[in-house]
Amino acid sequence: MVTVLFDIDGTLIQTGGAGQRAFAETFSSLFGIEKISSEVRFAGRSDRAIVEDLMEAHGVAVNSDNWNRFIEAMVPRLVEMLPLCQGTILPGVVELLDELEKSEHVATGLLTGNIAAGARAKLSHYQLWQRFAFGGYGDHCTNRNDIAAAALAAAQSHVAQHRTGNSQERSSDTELVFVIGDTPADVECARSIGACAIAVLTGGASREQLLATKPDLLLNDLTEVDDFLLQINAAVA
Repeated sequence: MVTVLFDIDGTLIQTGGAGQRAFAETFSSLFGIEKISSEVRFAGRSDRAIVEDLMEAHGVAVNSDNWNRFIEAMVPRLVEMLPLCQGTILPGVVELLDELEKSEHVATGLLTGNIAAGARAKLSHYQLWQRFAFGGYGDHCTNRNDIAAAALAAAQSHVAQHRTGNSQERSSDTELVFVIGDTPADVECARSIGACAIAVLTGGASREQLLATKPDLLLNDLTEVDDFLLQINAAVA
């Protein structure tokens, strides 16, 4: 069995800034912060890490109550922002997902810093949410490697629950794992779970930044997946 784990922002979709706008408006309404700090980095990080850093930067108490208040207020704003920001599904995404769905020996999930409700909101807006059966999310973890471990565990659970009955498939059944993302953090977290790392230049990272992380494949976008699909077809043959 092959598992393919996708990042969301910059890999599957571009939201036109809907996420950051939702964060900023939520900080304004809840905590009176008129402009969130530009020194807090968003790309490649978990929502929890971003929010905790923003709270610390603006003197807001970093605790579970404020985190829960934030996510309860942010998700509805995100839903409102998505149609206003005029984002898009990135090139090759739908076609690649169509190809992966053709094989019963490929499990497709998410490995994202988004909280689960945020991931659902974004992907539902672009009619992609139903394409992913499981995932690891940024609700509880500040470290992307911990999210990767959670995504892998979710993949293993999914495979175990949907076993085909093929006697040649082992109970571990996730021996070949791919992580597809657009930041150096995606490559790093792929390595942390022993996965093959596929980096795409559709996010904010430069070619040089991604090459420095030594991904297994570096693609301009997800229309360039012939070699990737050959590896998958060889694995499930």
